[in-house]
Amino acid sequence: MAKYPSNPLPLVALLCAFAAAAINSLDENGICKSLVETQGYTCEQHHVTTEDGYILGLQRIPSGRSNNNSTADQKLPVLLQHGLMMDAATWLLNPPDQALAFILADEGFDVWLANARGTHSSRGHKSLSTNDPTYWDWTWDQLAAYDLPAFFKYVNNQTGQKAHYVGHSLGTLSVLAALSQQKLINSIRSAALLSPVAYLGQISTLLGRISAQSFSAEVTQLAQITKFNCNELWI
Repeated sequence: MAKYPSNPLPLVALLCAFAAAAINSLDENGICKSLVETQGYTCEQHHVTTEDGYILGLQRIPSGRSNNNSTADQKLPVLLQHGLMMDAATWLLNPPDQALAFILADEGFDVWLANARGTHSSRGHKSLSTNDPTYWDWTWDQLAAYDLPAFFKYVNNQTGQKAHYVGHSLGTLSVLAALSQQKLINSIRSAALLSPVAYLGQISTLLGRISAQSFSAEVTQLAQITKFNCNELWI
């Protein structure tokens, strides 16, 4: 049985320190300019507004470096959704022949990269500031109820086609929840689930174990820490 620290606050502080240290050129240049265009790919920045007012960033790689022969309306769209403590950069950090987003683009897919609310690309809101604690008052339930349906609807409207879906970790939980609520039936073509999440007891990474075993979410809430920047840890 796992042993939980008697005083998890130092561990939470350590996580916050790592998160603060992870801020880099992505803050200034964004995902398109920092990670996509630098590899020779075309990249478009889009914004999606959810029913509860969050404005989310969505990057699009419409073609591969070879600009293959398929026209835009012939290409099948694929939506990639990152996991916990990540954003869309997770699909772009490896070299082009090893990063899924680039591989799919080179294979002729119309690639869309989703960013969950609270990540760098998705910190807008119709009425709330990120300095307002209410902005951060949400859980993964809202990702399933609002974020994913908004992404799929936008991609469908832009392309006129149902999208394939690839979700990692949290991205698997949110799509399964959305499907159970009948929210994506008319929008999704297929779903590939990478590292489906159910329990945290088998996490092997140090920061993951620290976060899970210290009940960091509960501790930060009790400490009235509304903004916890683990989304900025590209690991």
